[in-house]
Amino acid sequence: MDNLKVGISGLTTYVPPYRVDLEQWCLWSDNSWDKIKNIVGSGFRVLGPNQTIYSMAANAVLDLIISHEVNPSEIGFLALGTESSTDNSAGSIIIKGMVNEELKNRNMDTISSRCEVPEFKQACLSGIYALKNAVRFIKSDAPTLKAIVVCSDIALYQIGTSGEPTQGAGAIAALVEKDPKIAEVRTELSGTSSDYRLLDFRKPIQYRAKQASDQSDFDIDLPIFNGKYSSSCYIDETIAAVDDMAKKRKIHTAEYLRNISAAFLHRPFHKMPITAFSIVYLHALAHGNKDDKEELEGYAFASNISFKELLNELINRPDVSEFPHKDLNADFLPLSNGVIKKIKNDDQFQNKILAKIEFGSLLTMEMGNIYSGSVFGWLAAGMEDAISRGIDWSNKEALLFGYGSGDAAEVIPLIFTNDWKEASIKTNFSGAFEDQYDLSHQQYLTLRSEKTTNGIDYQLRNQFIVKRIGTEERDDFQDAGIEYYEFLN
Repeated sequence: MDNLKVGISGLTTYVPPYRVDLEQWCLWSDNSWDKIKNIVGSGFRVLGPNQTIYSMAANAVLDLIISHEVNPSEIGFLALGTESSTDNSAGSIIIKGMVNEELKNRNMDTISSRCEVPEFKQACLSGIYALKNAVRFIKSDAPTLKAIVVCSDIALYQIGTSGEPTQGAGAIAALVEKDPKIAEVRTELSGTSSDYRLLDFRKPIQYRAKQASDQSDFDIDLPIFNGKYSSSCYIDETIAAVDDMAKKRKIHTAEYLRNISAAFLHRPFHKMPITAFSIVYLHALAHGNKDDKEELEGYAFASNISFKELLNELINRPDVSEFPHKDLNADFLPLSNGVIKKIKNDDQFQNKILAKIEFGSLLTMEMGNIYSGSVFGWLAAGMEDAISRGIDWSNKEALLFGYGSGDAAEVIPLIFTNDWKEASIKTNFSGAFEDQYDLSHQQYLTLRSEKTTNGIDYQLRNQFIVKRIGTEERDDFQDAGIEYYEFLN
């Protein structure tokens, strides 16, 4: 089994139709559209009042089964990655129940009772953890079966805060099996890092529940976060994961990063992964050979920054875990950030590094932040983009970066197959965004504050919704809060 190749054979995406146009949002909120466009993106989706993370996930899973012609009876592992679950008892089994009911209606085989149904939680990294465990399941337990990993999340922030334009909602499902059709997932070569960060990004549910009596029940999902510190944690943990992978594989990190075909990172907003990947490369140069350090020195000179001070900053980077006890909003690697701002348009830096993370970046400007699904969405968008450009990744290596606040990070090598294009065409990432309804300012506010679509003239079709929510809590029967789902044809 050691030589068994396991990986991804398909991806499908679902996003709700209710869209906030960020250019219009800038008019509503008196923000700079140029700034938002360059830093954040162009739009995001909002969950409808009769939708949940489970209905979104079921839509993505059903689409995956149908579009990739998966025999449901061969699915032995259905994992949910999320940080937006609303039931502390059940998770993936809810999705399985919805999907099976619709499969029965279509006179198709159903997902069998022997299917494992775990849920994973570690902020935005939960989907990557689910993927790693799906690969392990196929390799160690059931090489003849298939696994599905589905990531489903809603990203919500208080209206009027810096996080508001980085919202989003959506679900992405991935098919995992032996002899994969798109890319082998090399978990045994992955890099791992985790460290407790007290004040990065958290969701204390009991606190929010106590505050939400006169607000929308969406608000229970609002995080407690410190934006600048979160960015520092993201970069620091990503560096640590790459270091772990490099030590495990005994590779020359800078040379390796120059040679990979592409990289896909967790994407809370457009600019964040660009900054993170750029600093990862500068860090690799600082720890590299003579040629690497000369390249770094050239970047320092072009930025009018002391090379000696830059090198010291990268080699002896500060302990981010101590920031909450000293200065939460302290600048993390300020010289490195200064270099990146200066060299982002440098041809050498563009070709060596930034070109690796350009694939699909424009397509994902509409995705918003979908937490656990963000990195998978970028992978799907990147493949679609590469195909449109006529680029062949056959047998080429790419990197999948996962990150979850709190904190933990993973970096996993992917090896694309010879026939990756044929299966990738079925992912149709851009097609998931064709169904849209642009919200007016008042419609957006009503949806957020009252969780109603009052005034929105739009009918959902061909997808799962919440039909009703139970209210009974008697001695002989209880269904209070239980969601009853149906599929709208």
